[in-house]
Amino acid sequence: MAAQCSCKSEKLIVLACAGASNVGQISNEAAKRLDAGGDAKFACLAGVSGAISGIVASVKGADKLLVIDGCPVACAKKTVDAAGISGYRHQVVTDTGTTKVHAFQLEEADIQKTVDACRAKLNT
Repeated sequence: MAAQCSCKSEKLIVLACAGASNVGQISNEAAKRLDAGGDAKFACLAGVSGAISGIVASVKGADKLLVIDGCPVACAKKTVDAAGISGYRHQVVTDTGTTKVHAFQLEEADIQKTVDACRAKLNT
């Protein structure tokens, strides 16, 4: 029986808000977990904002790109749009039912809801 490759040929990248609130930090934590779980490579949103050519080229070259924002202000989305990047998926942490507060004690259930929502978007 021939061995089958179970590797993914797609290049999946995730960019995340890391704003000064619980939902900003949940966004960042979700991106870290997606990277650690092999779902997508976590790339640097600040590098996109700073127009670092290698980072922008890598993000533009992704087969799938997921942008995670903490709240509807959508700083990450606006950063990606300003860089001329399009065709990405977008997840907002508050859309999963988490309320934004200026606090940094994160609830595991809120992080997991966001990770699950992100995985669903990456698999569409």
